[in-house]
Amino acid sequence: MDSFLDLFDPGTSPPTNCDVWPEDDDDDTRLPPEPQMGNVEYKLKLTSPSKLRFEHLVTQLKWRLREGHGEAIYEIGVEDTGRLTGLSSDDMKSSLITLDQMALKLGATTSVLRERSVRKDKIVAEVLVRKVPDDQECIEVMVAVLGGADAGKSTLLGVLAHGEFDNGRGSARLNVLRHLHELRSGRTSSISHEILGFDTEGDVINYQKARTAEEIRDRSSKLITFLDLAGHKKYLKTTVAGLSGYCPNHVMLVVSSPAVNVSSQLDMTKEHMDLALALRLPFCIVVTKTDITPADNTINWLESILKSVGCRKVPLVIKSDDDVITASSAQPTQNVVPIFTISSVTGENLDLLTRFLYVLPPSISIKEKERLEQECCQFQIDEIFKVPDIGTIVGGVLTQGVVNIATELVIGPLDNGTFVPVTVQSIHRNKAPCRVVKATQSASLNLEKVIPGLRNGMVLLGLGVNHSACIFFQARIVLLYHATSIHNGFQTTVHIGNIRQTAAIVAIMECDKRGMHTNDSASVIFKFARHPEYVTEGMRLLFREGQTKGIGIVTQVFALQVVAG
Repeated sequence: MDSFLDLFDPGTSPPTNCDVWPEDDDDDTRLPPEPQMGNVEYKLKLTSPSKLRFEHLVTQLKWRLREGHGEAIYEIGVEDTGRLTGLSSDDMKSSLITLDQMALKLGATTSVLRERSVRKDKIVAEVLVRKVPDDQECIEVMVAVLGGADAGKSTLLGVLAHGEFDNGRGSARLNVLRHLHELRSGRTSSISHEILGFDTEGDVINYQKARTAEEIRDRSSKLITFLDLAGHKKYLKTTVAGLSGYCPNHVMLVVSSPAVNVSSQLDMTKEHMDLALALRLPFCIVVTKTDITPADNTINWLESILKSVGCRKVPLVIKSDDDVITASSAQPTQNVVPIFTISSVTGENLDLLTRFLYVLPPSISIKEKERLEQECCQFQIDEIFKVPDIGTIVGGVLTQGVVNIATELVIGPLDNGTFVPVTVQSIHRNKAPCRVVKATQSASLNLEKVIPGLRNGMVLLGLGVNHSACIFFQARIVLLYHATSIHNGFQTTVHIGNIRQTAAIVAIMECDKRGMHTNDSASVIFKFARHPEYVTEGMRLLFREGQTKGIGIVTQVFALQVVAG
């Protein structure tokens, strides 16, 4: 989504708290030309259109909404070339009324994100138009929450989701933690989910009378699903599995302000930032506990990391609503990293973080989503529950296709590489029952029977998919870091989607006897150590063992030959 941020040179931070745009007409003070694709539309003015013109404008708005998954950004007072011409106050008022009427025609709503003065008495406005698509209940964005232990992740989510400040001793996190040992230690060891719903005006549904998950989902026009991931080093494999398996749209990296004095917490922060960069996920940073320690030193450390050669990001400390809109508009380009300084005890700047989540755009294009929905279904299993008198319940993400109640699927691979037919009895999303789940959505599926031998990392596949598992597969990898060299026989933990298993490198091509070193790339053949997995060409993989890290793409799968009987 292009916005006012693009007025400034790449690699520099835009000015904040700027009330008047420059009067110069050079290239640095104009927006880039209007994009042909996407959900951003430039309009010089929308005053008193004819009936034919109005219908054309409505059709155009409908297309922009479709491109943005139900969200469109209108820049009013801007020419198609990107020149900031501006409008008089009367013309701007008339244009906004026309845009409201256009939105009303489609059942959409409008909200002015910001207005700015240009050329003395002229105004430029940025307007968000939102309409929930007819085939879904609300616009959804999944945000993974990362950060070291004691950074305040669960406490922050508790405050955001329930609207009650923390007492300084972790009271807010009691609503988020899942297990008794987590309550006792205060440290998250598993993946938990929280939701934050917004209405059409940007108000949080959670804080109103609707408190159940089903009511929040039903009344929300936009829903943020948080994945609270573990921060302690001993649970790093679980954190990587959550990032790889759930395919979040965005990452929120939480850093404790006092952490600048604790090297172990800074190491985990850097580790989690590297994971987001390796998986090419846009991210923001939230500095917590500013009521205890000022955030200046922590921000300086973060800025030095973000500007380093290996990262090359533009840090933007959020201080106003204007900064929020600028940061959210830049998220699809992944160049700008917004930094929030908040306190879960006093509530400092929590409104800015909430506003950012409200305008945060989905990262997947509408064409890609439609393509995934048309594929034969593939559901990645991350959790398994066996409930008496109910059957087997599996939780995870539908990576492609559409699943309805009574859909017939196969589940596997079992230890012998086979798949077992099953039928979906019921579906739950966001802790509430529903009838259908579509590609990129997370859900829990109730299967009609108890199946022995199930484990995390399995998949549910449509009947039209090639149901073949593998022990061996080939991948093109890049070794991000290794202290010495990697040779045949090296074992590592491999993450491919929801798969997490030890694998050994049995062959390295395009490599001499020295083996692979840091920054080397090669095509290698892996062998799973314990049991076969369902892997397809094109899947991204991430492997790590201690300090060793690498990424790659699966290029070939050697199907396991299953012996009948």
